[in-house]
Amino acid sequence: MGLISATGRSCSGRSTLWRNALCGAYVYGPPWPPLSGSSKPRLLIIRVSLKAKPMATAAAGAAAAGARRRPRRGGSKGPNSDLSRTLTDCTRRGDAAAAMAAFDAAIVSGGPEDLRFAAHQYNQLLHLLASADRSSFPGGHPAVAASARRVFAHMLEATTAAPAEATITSLARVIASDPGGGDEAFELVATMRERYGLAPRLRSYGPVLAAFRRTGEAGKAYAVEAHMAASAVSPEEPELAALLDVSAKAGDADKVYEYMHKLRRAVACVSLETAEVLEGWFQSEKAAMAGKAEWDAQQVKDAIVANGGGCHQLGWLQNGPWVVRRATVGTDGECGGCGCCLASVDIDMEETQTFADSVSGLALERETKANFSHFQEWLEAHQEYEAIVDGANIALYQQNFADGGFSLVQLDAVVTELRDRYSGKWPLVILHNKRIAKLMENPSDRHLIETWRANGALYTSPSGSNDDWYWLYAAIGLNCLLVTNDEMRDHIFELLGSSFFHKWKQRHRVKYTFNKGKAVLLMPPPYSSEIQESETGSWHVPIEEKSGDERVRTWLCIGRTGLSKQTREVVQDVSSSETSKRAEHSAPQDQATAITGKRKDRD
Repeated sequence: MGLISATGRSCSGRSTLWRNALCGAYVYGPPWPPLSGSSKPRLLIIRVSLKAKPMATAAAGAAAAGARRRPRRGGSKGPNSDLSRTLTDCTRRGDAAAAMAAFDAAIVSGGPEDLRFAAHQYNQLLHLLASADRSSFPGGHPAVAASARRVFAHMLEATTAAPAEATITSLARVIASDPGGGDEAFELVATMRERYGLAPRLRSYGPVLAAFRRTGEAGKAYAVEAHMAASAVSPEEPELAALLDVSAKAGDADKVYEYMHKLRRAVACVSLETAEVLEGWFQSEKAAMAGKAEWDAQQVKDAIVANGGGCHQLGWLQNGPWVVRRATVGTDGECGGCGCCLASVDIDMEETQTFADSVSGLALERETKANFSHFQEWLEAHQEYEAIVDGANIALYQQNFADGGFSLVQLDAVVTELRDRYSGKWPLVILHNKRIAKLMENPSDRHLIETWRANGALYTSPSGSNDDWYWLYAAIGLNCLLVTNDEMRDHIFELLGSSFFHKWKQRHRVKYTFNKGKAVLLMPPPYSSEIQESETGSWHVPIEEKSGDERVRTWLCIGRTGLSKQTREVVQDVSSSETSKRAEHSAPQDQATAITGKRKDRD
């Protein structure tokens, strides 16, 4: 009959809904006793649907059903659908005045259903008002602020919407831009956690700081920063520039110094706007008066070493007017403005210890504890190395060809080059035990391995271990160079999650290549492009360079007028030997090369 079951089950144990596969009509009837010789039930047709469309396919039916269910585009139903469309259109055009007119009209003319606004509608309105052109808004600044307050008050009265962090932030932006609105805006941000259970974000504080910057209220700006710290929110360059500016205009030299170092830690290079703020401060009378004529030179030197080079953080040194220049820095790190040699800045001692502890903790979790603990003890007794060598990385470099293998020749070339640079001093090569076992089968390789062992230049990581943990920990723990082309992007490095990992890698990793069998070491940059403070109190501040070309980057060179050429030469010599320990054994063609000095040697 061409009938198939539509439900697959019977009603009341007897009747079943059936569908005709030929015409799509449905029939309803009980199962009939099967015909003789057949196990299938016979069907007694009781009712047939004559309205079904012949040959209607399942796909066509599904498409029709979908079309019936799909809402008309732009025609959202429910309360205030007209207002939603108007707000969307006003947002697209940036027309805050028209959006407020629609909002007020909905309140005046609407019934109870129309007053049930959604949270996103309030947020749309506040965002529009925060970014509105005050000059074109009827009534100007006061009217915009009054409108925002009215929208927010209506939101608090509604039971269908609760404010979010974005709501308070948008309202604070509107209020803060109104003359004299800084206090009210700060109160909104400072109490959002207590009143609404909302955590303020960095964007919540920006408008408030900008308001106090405009009015020159330094004390209130400092209170904002204190609240940021209590909320675990760190200021970035725009906020620090505002704090620097308001401090400079207030003549608060100590605060300017404090915020300059916070800026140094927050950014590498500053924007042109921030550079102009700094220029304004150093050219002021208050800046000329700030400082001291005498200081403990050794204390300053020790502080610079402890901080990894590049700053001492002991306050303004010297006194008298400042000279502010815009200059470029040569490839060797020499400033074209004052002749001082910039430092290659490392992470400080505390960060170094934290970093070493982090690597050690992870290694002890993933390695056999006894093996790695033994390595730590061994390293504690052998701290004379200036460079750690990732043996496998070098020996396998470009060996992916038919006759390629584990090239001990390449590894020996790197060791030889390092010894030439360090007056015969041996580096430490880290190699896995399985590599050593194979190398010892070759007489020439065995001789080289035995030579390294005899001179303390080899540590063999045990079977089942990952030698990455060993060479990384050694380089951090001994604060020396690490020779490897490994970009250190594997999962074990991701586990570290250190904010200063990149800075450490830039300062300590030595990449390599080979030229006619001779190792060519690509040393870390001779100087760091970041804010630096010298032993004599001068400053160098790099300005953002869109091209990324360090040769054309502009720096602020800031020093006292009394800084003599003789003093500059002493500073340059001390900086070279104490903080970056430049390699006097570098090859002639590698004039821009710097070697990281051992911290224990610099102390």
